Amino acid sequence: MFLGTHSPRLDEKGRIILPAKFREELSNGLVLTRGQERCIYVFSQREFENVHEQLREAPISSRQMRDYVRVFLSGASDEVPDKQGRVTIPPALRDYAGLGRELAVIGAGARAEIWDAQAWSEYLEEKEAAFSDTDENELPGIL
Repeated sequence: MFLGTHSPRLDEKGRIILPAKFREELSNGLVLTRGQERCIYVFSQREFENVHEQLREAPISSRQMRDYVRVFLSGASDEVPDKQGRVTIPPALRDYAGLGRELAVIGAGARAEIWDAQAWSEYLEEKEAAFSDTDENELPGIL
């Protein structure tokens, strides 16, 4: 499970050092792909296979599903961290997420997400008020 917020930097070669807490889960390979809200989703190879299987089961007759699968998978990139835990983020994904040098890597349960640090800060500021106002009617039985 991926948890927490980390602040790595993007180096001049487009690489990040994975948070130490995430390295073991991602050491055998990972998949980077377009995420919603203009972030990059990071899946372990195993979790991506689960996600892919769910996508395969979706009805091909659904235009919305076909569109989603095309965008999601066409941006996917298999990566293997080097010995220092560095991973290269392909230029197309860096552009998609508007990544600068300062990043936020957040744990989102079954996946991690890579955000431009400023974009993450703005997103979090906007969403924290709604988070505080969430009540049991919206998320029954969760907490």
